[in-house]
Amino acid sequence: MAKLLEIHPQNPQNRLIKQVVDELNAGSVIAYPTDSGYALGTALGNKEGLARIRRIRNLSKRHDFTLMMRDLSHIGEYAKLDNNAFRLLKKVLPGAYTFILQGTRDVPKRLLHPKKKTIGLRISTHNVVQAILDLLDAPLMSVSLILEGYEFYDIQDVCEVLENQVDMIIDDGYCLPDPTTVIDLSSGNIEIIRQGAGDISI
Repeated sequence: MAKLLEIHPQNPQNRLIKQVVDELNAGSVIAYPTDSGYALGTALGNKEGLARIRRIRNLSKRHDFTLMMRDLSHIGEYAKLDNNAFRLLKKVLPGAYTFILQGTRDVPKRLLHPKKKTIGLRISTHNVVQAILDLLDAPLMSVSLILEGYEFYDIQDVCEVLENQVDMIIDDGYCLPDPTTVIDLSSGNIEIIRQGAGDISI
């Protein structure tokens, strides 16, 4: 049975954020709110956590995982990008976008697309996410909580589906299930993979 933590959306309580980070460092999988719906997350090096998320979402190995990052300061450690791509990211992030980029050698191979060697990168405006990443001091391996046949409009929906599949669920009140806009920059061009919450007139 997953632990349920109620965290204030504007002023996340430090002691509760520490509980989340302790869980992540211990190998847990969490369901957490973002600025574009719920997501599943686990620590960057957690191989078993990654496998569990794949099972929950029924994902193939060709699915691009996302690194949820605190800011752009360490992006060069995880993704290859030219000046044009960096300027675009700097312009629109943090925000409801996921960018697909070529991964670097520092990204675990199991996270990368097996053929294209790409990785998703995201920076959320959500206060709870930022607080977790501040204390974790590393990106979070993440995917959106999207399951066929389910709509996750409130915490009851999340708990009913995931209470026996994850270790912790974070409740910060209402979390609108509006997925990110996914933009692929890995080829050097701008390709819209999914139109979501982020404005594509960028």
